[in-house]
Amino acid sequence: MRLMAITANHIFVRSIFAASLFILIFISGITYKNTVSLTESMEWVVESYKFQTEVEQLFSLLKDAEIAQRGFLISADSSFLEKYFMSRERVVLSFSRIDSLLTGNTQQQQNLKFLNQLIDLRLQQYDLSMKYSSDLFLNHEQLIAGMKKGNETTDLIDNQIDKIVDLENSNLKERKEKYEFKSFFVPWFTLLIMLFSLFVFVLAYVKINSDLEEQKRSNKKLLISTESMKHAEAIGEFFISQWDLKTNRFIFSDNLYRLLGCEPQSFEANAENFLKFVHPDDRHIVSNGSESTRLSGTVFPRTYRIIRKDGELRYLKSMGKIIADKKGNLTHVSVAKDITQFQLSNLALEKRNQELEQSIAELESFNHVASHDLQEPLRKIQTFISRISEKDQLHMDENSKEYFARIQASVSRMRTLIDDLLLYSRTTKTDKNFEKSDLNLLLENTLQELSQQIEEKNAVINSSKLPALRVIPFQIQQLFYNLISNSLKYSKSGITPIINIDCRKTDTHENPELFSDAGKKYYKISVSDNGMGFEQDYATKVFELFSRLHINDDFPGTGIGLSICKKIADNHSGVIIAESKPNEGATFSVFLPY
Repeated sequence: MRLMAITANHIFVRSIFAASLFILIFISGITYKNTVSLTESMEWVVESYKFQTEVEQLFSLLKDAEIAQRGFLISADSSFLEKYFMSRERVVLSFSRIDSLLTGNTQQQQNLKFLNQLIDLRLQQYDLSMKYSSDLFLNHEQLIAGMKKGNETTDLIDNQIDKIVDLENSNLKERKEKYEFKSFFVPWFTLLIMLFSLFVFVLAYVKINSDLEEQKRSNKKLLISTESMKHAEAIGEFFISQWDLKTNRFIFSDNLYRLLGCEPQSFEANAENFLKFVHPDDRHIVSNGSESTRLSGTVFPRTYRIIRKDGELRYLKSMGKIIADKKGNLTHVSVAKDITQFQLSNLALEKRNQELEQSIAELESFNHVASHDLQEPLRKIQTFISRISEKDQLHMDENSKEYFARIQASVSRMRTLIDDLLLYSRTTKTDKNFEKSDLNLLLENTLQELSQQIEEKNAVINSSKLPALRVIPFQIQQLFYNLISNSLKYSKSGITPIINIDCRKTDTHENPELFSDAGKKYYKISVSDNGMGFEQDYATKVFELFSRLHINDDFPGTGIGLSICKKIADNHSGVIIAESKPNEGATFSVFLPY
């Protein structure tokens, strides 16, 4: 997200600079155009003044020529003649200058053209008058008539010049107005443009300064992030490598060199140099994986061994991802972690599993011995004992009868112990086939199985409605059997046993100390009695294998029944607890999830 913001700022700054450059070019163009326009306006005004002056001077030169002509005609003084010819030349030169000063005004061009014709006519009249005045061609009447026409022509020239001057004054007035407008507008317009440019540049400066500060903060954070990543690599024992699939260039992090036992950046980052450290038997894993990534663009986790510079063997596991930039160039970013300890632990675990499998096989062999080889001698002993009739026992003395009774009791207890061990083993290693079962039916089956003991004890069994759950049916029935028979066994002498079976919903918040999974829901099934009870200090010990709180002769048993109950609860991801006080009965509660 921050990278996108920085990129957007860079685009904005570039846009500001582009706009500023455009504005500078625009200002330069406008300023140049206005300056040129102002200069042209000023030149037009100056040329108008020159044009008027030259036109007026032209008329003055004509008058000078006329005066010189008359002076010559009256006095015949040659000096007047020189002035006449000089004035004529000046008239021609003046008209040439006027013609060069003339702008593209069409009407003025026509006026000037007509003026030129009048001047040519007047010059011809001058020449004709000079001709009439000579000795050879003296003709007073023609001279006077020519001079009269000359005066008329002069008046026409004077009127034409006035017309030209009036038109030029009109043009001059218009040009002055344009010049004054531009003289007023151009500076203000330039000032406004400069102020706007100054505002843009100040805005650009503020933005650039802000971006520089942001860049500094980003660089600082990037530096901290880089240093943190270096420390994380060292602590986590992993390294990062980058492979440009287009240019085939590699970048290795410093920790790669450290994991190889080398100084950072001590050799060139490429595949060949890295493969030198890979175990010879595992080089195909790395090279084939790299080739597959280059050809198909797919990346798979790989585990291989490396041999460090100091000869130590290490296990590495690498994972990677293909990243594409905006131009479509692909880069393979790989993270490899040192999993030596994990791998060695796995090897040790595999060895331990093999040992456990061997122990399980031995236990299964023991179960076979217990179920067949041990029970067979017991059956023979019981058979031989049964063959000794009561009649034969009458011939025995008291000691022999006592020994005989002890043998029978020991054989019976041995058989019970073997059966309980087989049942515990079955509970431990049986397949956990869960079925949706009605616990009320399982309880009913258990009560039928214990009906004889219940009748002998005159026990009262009270049960609330139980739910239907996914359970292992025969194990739950065994659980009920062991808990109820345990309550019957430890009932008080002379007091009717009362056994209550209750059920209600609960969750981990009610008994948080019993559960590791927060938020799960359970059914709490409690079996309570009014029997002998026990000290609460033994509440956990009663579930231990072969643990018994009473003397065998007083309460027969093997100390396995409650251990089986705990194992059944564990198999159902549940919990079993005991609560009791001496002579106040005991309550066993089983928590089964739903």
